[in-house]
Amino acid sequence: MPLSPLLGHSTNLIGVATACIASPAFNETPKPLHIAGTRESAPGLFEQLAKQPDYAACGRIFQDYMCVVFGFETEQRLGTDRWGRRRYRNSYLRLIQDWGLDSNNAQGAVLKGWVESRFGLYPTFHKHRISNFAGKDWVSYIEEKMNSRYHNNCIYMQLDLLYEYCQWAIEHYQYPAATHKTLYRGVNTLEGWQAQDTGKQQGIVRFNSLVSFTDRPSIASEFGAYILEAEVPMVKLVFFNGLLPHHALHGEAEYLVIGGDYRVKVQR
Repeated sequence: MPLSPLLGHSTNLIGVATACIASPAFNETPKPLHIAGTRESAPGLFEQLAKQPDYAACGRIFQDYMCVVFGFETEQRLGTDRWGRRRYRNSYLRLIQDWGLDSNNAQGAVLKGWVESRFGLYPTFHKHRISNFAGKDWVSYIEEKMNSRYHNNCIYMQLDLLYEYCQWAIEHYQYPAATHKTLYRGVNTLEGWQAQDTGKQQGIVRFNSLVSFTDRPSIASEFGAYILEAEVPMVKLVFFNGLLPHHALHGEAEYLVIGGDYRVKVQR
């Protein structure tokens, strides 16, 4: 099946053409990516991170910083603000938790919308496959990603900081010499994944704008009859299992990855 020309915007916030970011060529020879202005907007955070004695301390500093700056910890724990009124403030942790439950819910649309805004990539799937801008599937995605319930607390700014912290942690602690991570994704069918040369057990697959992987083939096999193996550039990681001390995705060793066209190996 030929790959759809529907890729993304002509502009983004990372200074690299969207078509380049989505290409197998970029995945094979990646360049550093940064969301414009994000680290500059929080110099104190990254200065404090650089002073920490170990990786665990960095995770605590980051989560404490986000709680203080965006003010969501007390309200979401108690269900009220400091005056006793019920109020909901969205947080990056809540989005990650809800993504783990269902990547096609409204929270998933917000995350895909953030990728579209920052990296320029259109989603290829949200509840149903998205192939054009005139269909009801695209309209449904737009309605959900713009839901005001999930945009009342600078949620895109929170996600910007999460991505930049993820990249900072990779650079300083996790994989300072690595450019790629071998990851796996389980699928039930190759139909609709727009794979080429699958008869040779390899090909090119267009993944959604934001997609979940795992680093354990045994876990991937629980989600489908086929296991897709991809060499994912570290610069395309938004979140991974060991990034933070407290989050909801520990059990499945999950990685959230910026999508596009990837060369994959197919295992049955």
